[in-house]
Amino acid sequence: MAIELVFVTYQRLEYTKLALASVLADPTEEFSLTIWDNASTDGTVEYLRDEVSDPRIADIVFSKENVGQTTAVNEVWGRSKADLLGKLDNDCIVTPGWTRALAQAHRDIERLGVVACWHFFPDDFDYERARHKIQTFGAYQIFRHPWTCGTGLLFKRTDFEQFGPIRERATTQYWLRMAAAGRINGFYYPLIYQEHMDDPRSRHCLMRDNGSFRRYREITFGLRAGYYFDMDSRMRVRSEMLRNLLEDSFAPECYTGWRRKLKRLWTHATRLPHGHHGGHH
Repeated sequence: MAIELVFVTYQRLEYTKLALASVLADPTEEFSLTIWDNASTDGTVEYLRDEVSDPRIADIVFSKENVGQTTAVNEVWGRSKADLLGKLDNDCIVTPGWTRALAQAHRDIERLGVVACWHFFPDDFDYERARHKIQTFGAYQIFRHPWTCGTGLLFKRTDFEQFGPIRERATTQYWLRMAAAGRINGFYYPLIYQEHMDDPRSRHCLMRDNGSFRRYREITFGLRAGYYFDMDSRMRVRSEMLRNLLEDSFAPECYTGWRRKLKRLWTHATRLPHGHHGGHH
């Protein structure tokens, strides 16, 4: 099955070098890759233009402004003829060969929706807590959840055509719509790992204290969205996200009114004082 990947970059050249190297590490992995830079000013443009080369790179787009991730993926996916569409962020190190496993599952599971690599660490996964969500489909197992992370994922182009472009900051809603329509969403199992470098547990994480949190406020989604506002709240949100993935239902109807429920979930996790919203929206 033909695969079209979009790799979105914005600043943090240190991350981009590690993430892109992992994407291209296995020369036998077959895909078409578009790299989309959202007007970086930290040397990323020069690095992509002068130092990156691979026959699987179909295009490198240098946007004149930061149009966000959603615009980038909609633009590339909207003109793609590939069987499968995927997205990669410049803050995640993927396991080489990941596309083969996910593509094989898509080939054999007709209703497979969005399936992703696990974006936490191996010791974050607790089989006993998660076993009720691991289901078998022929020769494959999927650790089900109505939505996944936003990177290291594949889904069918026919689903993108059916459900249409993703609205800005509404990717979770998009996956929920697919799940409500009968798609099987979740993480490939046994888990295929990707290291999220923005995770404070990552040795590559650039946000180590409250000062660095503030410096990366306009780059990191969680800070812009107001999910957390310092190191302590970041770790509490991380813990609550992990609990939700491991323990809560994969049935999409359990997340009706998901925006309100997620806001309560993260607000409770951060334990914000009344009236304090943290971060920028």
